[in-house]
Amino acid sequence: MASPATDIYLHPGDVRFAGAGVRLRTLLGSCVAITLWHPRLRVGGMCHFVVPARSQRQPGGELSGRYADEAVELLLREVRGRGTEISQYEAKMFGGGAQFPHSGGVPQGNVAAGLRLLEEQGLHPAARHLGSTGSRLLIFDIATGEVWLQHQALRHLEDSA
Repeated sequence: MASPATDIYLHPGDVRFAGAGVRLRTLLGSCVAITLWHPRLRVGGMCHFVVPARSQRQPGGELSGRYADEAVELLLREVRGRGTEISQYEAKMFGGGAQFPHSGGVPQGNVAAGLRLLEEQGLHPAARHLGSTGSRLLIFDIATGEVWLQHQALRHLEDSA
């Protein structure tokens, strides 16, 4: 009998990489999550970023998963640390939902940054659920590469769009 999977919850700014037997969970609003999965090795990771980029970073300063570019770099370090190439991974991307009627461009900026960063690595999301409104609950099963999504749109924003 297989052991039950360990669930790890990602908060905004978290980046995790693990093997089969782990499920990564997160809840998204305007934030975006990117998952990477290696189908042969059954390893993968997820980042949950808040904004596209930091306005200023000290040279040599510590990377933060709160920023799209730095979160993706943290995932890439994990990929390289396992002796694998990014081209061997399947990418998926979720989030960027508007939360307030006049929330500005944060959700759209997050989506654009995530897609651009994946494209720079030669990756095209195998699955994505982006934009709209409301929240998304994600569960990424690293054993299978499957991502379960529950989306709850905000009625007051959907009705006025």
